[in-house]
Amino acid sequence: MPRSHKDTIMTSLLFEIGTEEIPAGYIDPAIAALAAFLKKELTAARVDFGEITSFATPRRLCVHIADVATMQRPETTELMGPPEKAAFDAEGKPGIPAVKFAEKAGISLEEIEIRETPKGRYLFAKVEEKVLPVAELLCHMLPAAVRALNFPKTMRWADTELAFARPIQRFVALFGEALIPFEVEGIVSDRLSSGHRFHHPQPVTIDLPEHYEGLLKAAGVIADVQERKAAVARSVEEVAKNSGGRVLADEELLKIVTHLVEAPYPVMGSFDPAFLEVPREVLITSMREHQKYFAVEDERGNLLPLFIAVNNTSPKDMDLVRQGHQRVLRARLSDARFFWETDKKATFDQWNEKLDQVLFQAKLGTMGEKVARIRSLCASMGKDLSLDGEMMADLDRAASLCKADLASQMVYEFPEVQGIMGRAYALFHGENERVALAIEDHYRPLGSGGKLPEDLCGVVLSMADKLDTLCGCFAVGLRPTGAADPFALRRATLGILQMLLDRNLALSLREMVTLALKTLGDKKTEDGEETVQAVCDFMVTRLANLLAEKGFSREGIAAVLAVENNHISDILRRVEALDRVRNQPDFLALASAFKRASNILKKAGDVKPVVDASLLTEPAEKGLHEALELCLQTVDGHMDANDLDAALASIATLRKPVDAFFDGVMVMAEDERIKNNRLGLLASIAALFGRIADFSRLG
Repeated sequence: MPRSHKDTIMTSLLFEIGTEEIPAGYIDPAIAALAAFLKKELTAARVDFGEITSFATPRRLCVHIADVATMQRPETTELMGPPEKAAFDAEGKPGIPAVKFAEKAGISLEEIEIRETPKGRYLFAKVEEKVLPVAELLCHMLPAAVRALNFPKTMRWADTELAFARPIQRFVALFGEALIPFEVEGIVSDRLSSGHRFHHPQPVTIDLPEHYEGLLKAAGVIADVQERKAAVARSVEEVAKNSGGRVLADEELLKIVTHLVEAPYPVMGSFDPAFLEVPREVLITSMREHQKYFAVEDERGNLLPLFIAVNNTSPKDMDLVRQGHQRVLRARLSDARFFWETDKKATFDQWNEKLDQVLFQAKLGTMGEKVARIRSLCASMGKDLSLDGEMMADLDRAASLCKADLASQMVYEFPEVQGIMGRAYALFHGENERVALAIEDHYRPLGSGGKLPEDLCGVVLSMADKLDTLCGCFAVGLRPTGAADPFALRRATLGILQMLLDRNLALSLREMVTLALKTLGDKKTEDGEETVQAVCDFMVTRLANLLAEKGFSREGIAAVLAVENNHISDILRRVEALDRVRNQPDFLALASAFKRASNILKKAGDVKPVVDASLLTEPAEKGLHEALELCLQTVDGHMDANDLDAALASIATLRKPVDAFFDGVMVMAEDERIKNNRLGLLASIAALFGRIADFSRLG
């Protein structure tokens, strides 16, 4: 964190943007962006500062920065000018280049220094940067911070040109006791904030930045996000406990509700127990997604006919408020029950017929066509994994039904329960548990680190679905570019990789991609082989990042991927083994020797790993050849047994023979045959190493 320079007075900065209610999902990114902008600008302006604290509610975004210097940090920079011979004439008189350089540096001709450099004698100047009051800088910096904020959707109000998440009502800008004066779209900065909209509608005067949080709390506003989040969690749990239940854990909903209120006022509501006949996921979704209510369960995890709503005010008549919440939820649950009862009368065959009319993607056809491709992929991958007949039958059945619920009324109304309802309908119609579970699980994982499918049947189905989407989009030119990834191909790829790693599945990446592209038939518009390579490269790049996030060294990952980028489970084993041994002294020395051998081989051109023992004349090269032959036999056995640690240990025994070879043998001998034979010996060593990784990439 930047520190103050000596003798500079420090104070604190408070900047609040007061608005109408900002959507909950916009707040965290906005407040992070505001803090980051100010941190960046203060640093660039040579302003020392201390801890940055953020505050946010639906009606405000605020940053407090402690220990901000009141003056810029002094700084001396050095400018290099033209050569002396160009700037001065033969008599040492300054010419135009010298004059212009002095003007640029803001110094006199007498202050120019001439120094010797590797290029000759050049002009130099020391420039003292201007030191301005920080308050003066903030008058421009804070308005710029407002205009720099971006939101998913913005609006304009009145006759303003500024686009913001919601109309801005005020700015509070204090630097210590002083007000920072500025104006944006007719709104002038002040020291007046606002209290709770209902409990303290009067303005709140902020005298000092340090008093901001306490003054707002006295006005009914919990400005600290984490404190308010804890208050929401504590209050809803207390209400649930008083009713004999517990809140269904939902971190994301807790985060949303925290940004919907400035202080929490929870109320318990109830609904008709008859609604519990509807699958619990639908009930939870109705409460969570549409009303932002917390579901309540008993100690055994059974859903209770209760819910908790968190209000932004403490009403005079809580019963009236409760009845209002119950009335709204009753309408939602009635719809859900109607959809559930109606959908139970339909069959999977009827829904699958409708999928032929549901577009997946314009260039890739209907959802019905996608299901057919998924079934084909599942059949091939199941065969490659040697699944038994019973699982193959279940896999095909799950694949044929996996998208059927998209045609149901329930999923049409509540898209969030796709897959979940597929499982519920499958069980209702008598499908076995494995088929039903695979239908739900094939959407997993929902994000990086998300829950993976529980059963292998669901894993294969999930991979087939994601692989079809990934390869299909690449095949018709819909590849991710920069931050644009409308079909979530990065997420799909990570899901495939996570499942391959988790299950240690021996599937060929290239074969999977090739097969998926083949199932597309004439829908492909891109070159076949180029698309295969592009998809594989895309997946391998994601794999490298995924392994790095797991803590493996990027050097080790790159070394393995240079020689093996097809079988994911094999890649993981190699990376793990390499990470375990790469920092051992013997292995570091051996890797260094391998680099030396690689450099020699690169200069020599195309060298085949062939050795004629009769041409070995020096004891060191004979010793290395004998050690290599012995090592080859042991490494082959270890590789066949997938014991990479033992294989690497065997390779490490070559350290002394390799060192002796480089110490006692001239590789580039005058005799062409001997030279080529020694190069062949080095190539054989390199080939042995290359069975596991490209050691030249290790530091």
